[in-house]
Amino acid sequence: MRTTTLGAGGPQVGRIGLGCMGMSWAYGEGDRDDAASIKVIHRALDLGVTLIDTADAYGPYSNEQLVGRALRDRRDQAVLATKVGLIPDGARQLHRNARPEYIRGAIEGSLARLGVDHLDLYQLHRVDPAVPLAESWGALAELVKQGKVRAIGLSEATLAEIKEAQAIHPVASVQSELSLWTRGQLDDVVPYTEEQGIAFLPFSPLGRGFLTGAITSAADLPEGDMRRQLPRFQGEAFDANQALVTKVRAVAERVGVAPGQVALAWVVAQGRYVVPIPGTKRLRYLEENAAAGDLELPADVLAELDALPPAVGDRYGSFAGASNTSTGPAASK
Repeated sequence: MRTTTLGAGGPQVGRIGLGCMGMSWAYGEGDRDDAASIKVIHRALDLGVTLIDTADAYGPYSNEQLVGRALRDRRDQAVLATKVGLIPDGARQLHRNARPEYIRGAIEGSLARLGVDHLDLYQLHRVDPAVPLAESWGALAELVKQGKVRAIGLSEATLAEIKEAQAIHPVASVQSELSLWTRGQLDDVVPYTEEQGIAFLPFSPLGRGFLTGAITSAADLPEGDMRRQLPRFQGEAFDANQALVTKVRAVAERVGVAPGQVALAWVVAQGRYVVPIPGTKRLRYLEENAAAGDLELPADVLAELDALPPAVGDRYGSFAGASNTSTGPAASK
């Protein structure tokens, strides 16, 4: 697979990474199969998919434990990333906590569950409005000085927050949603990260699987799958968004690849340090996603995809929680 670096000064990574959340949380938990997921992670490394992304909130904790088992004998082949700052409660709501004392304790738990002595990338899962960003970011920077973390990043941060953090300690990465049906980050965040040599890590680059064309109705999603509650997967919005899939499929047929590969190649084309992290727990889809890392779309095809209409429906709607201190599981990426 083609490679880039995790930002201008970071380690080398494949142009496609692997998001591990869905292996144990939020998507079809009833068919969770840790042994199969470990095989997917091992195959990912074989294919050059070296950026492996998880978070302590996924499960909680079980996803880090899974990734730790998978990397037990292959740690040196992975660029390992996890996140801190969201705490699930019994009602499956996620509450923000980016207090310095919490971060200092959370890193020890993540290192233990992952079975490692350091992380390649530690990301603030969400900025906590109850805590000055300077305090949270300063605590993360201290972990770099202590050697527990090689680099630190932000998730779902605004441009102003990224700039504030950058003035305190280098921001290695920004993780936010980006796909053919979620393009808001292209307005300001992606251009800034490109200019500053910061890696941009798009989660849900396949529109939570919608852009692959494999989801033809909400009934295709397992019971308990959180996508059933997201506005874009419901009713008239779902039907309207099928038009996006139809157009992506038409492009894929002309190029001679799968629709998901077109969607991923478009994301990769958005910048030198853009590394999408599609999630999957199936070998077939992993291999399909990985192959997209070597797909370069012609300029006219990229322009055609750029011109696609926006998706119908909000990303999360009320499912993400109304307050600015808690979010639903859908917002956890």
